[in-house]
Amino acid sequence: MVLSTIIVNWNSKDYLRACLTSLFRHRPQADFEVIVVDGASFDGCGEMLKHEFPSVVFVQSEKNLGFARASNLGARHAQGSNLLFLNPDTEFLEDSIDPLLRHLAKLPEAGAANCRLLNSDRSLQTSCVQSYPTVVNQVLDAEFLRRRLPRLRLWGIAALYSDAIEPCEVEAISGACLLIKAKAFETVGGFSEDYFMYGEDLDLCFKLKRAGFRVYHVPETSIVHHGGGSTQASDGSLPNVMMLESVFRFMRSNRGALSASLYRAAMAASSLVRLSLILPLLAIPKNRVIQHGENSLRKWRAILRWSCGLESGRHPSS
Repeated sequence: MVLSTIIVNWNSKDYLRACLTSLFRHRPQADFEVIVVDGASFDGCGEMLKHEFPSVVFVQSEKNLGFARASNLGARHAQGSNLLFLNPDTEFLEDSIDPLLRHLAKLPEAGAANCRLLNSDRSLQTSCVQSYPTVVNQVLDAEFLRRRLPRLRLWGIAALYSDAIEPCEVEAISGACLLIKAKAFETVGGFSEDYFMYGEDLDLCFKLKRAGFRVYHVPETSIVHHGGGSTQASDGSLPNVMMLESVFRFMRSNRGALSASLYRAAMAASSLVRLSLILPLLAIPKNRVIQHGENSLRKWRAILRWSCGLESGRHPSS
């Protein structure tokens, strides 16, 4: 078996159906299997798979394990020499898997690779490659700066704006579509189960680099990643806070307690600055401006509460 594709489902049955339909429509030439792990959502995906995709291996978890633990569970059922971790809210536009497998096999010291991710409107999703979190790039992280200075090393996304079509080594790639050699995955101990959701892909790539493997971005092919398929029903502030908690865990595990503490303090200061800028927007009598200001107000208020230890980044099921 050349490839095991592992998909973690949580309340994403309709996305999962579309994902698998596109995968089998653009199936790779390599021998592959598909493993779906349901994280106790019991949304009917098991019955759907039984009737519509009987070849798919289905694993039902009785608990919501989160992405990292559920992915590791799927990997334990895998027989492939390569593992493709895929979000259920992705769709294939072409056979993107064979090019990824080909490059992963021949690139020097390659451990993992991914392709371009596109939003639902087919615009580029810049989160498909990333830099490792630091206090500086987290505090300065803003769409305004990213759009105007996309090639700045701080963001780690310069590879997305290159005219080259050859694979490029990057720091980290998104777990929405992450191809990794099974031996490399085993060498680094799989995904760290300290993460419930968000940050586990960064941590995995960091461990790969530390173990001597390289991580690549392959720009010659693309898939659609709709995004948010498993978090749309969540409280609006919870994903933001969970991201903060995941970055804090990454800092503490890989950069030390001091860096983690500095990160928390820096985010507290950053949230106070952002809130002071947002509040005047609420006085502008335009509905779109007011709505944007209210959404930002909720986001940065939640970040401030997390920074002060008043709000947990733990998922209720973890």
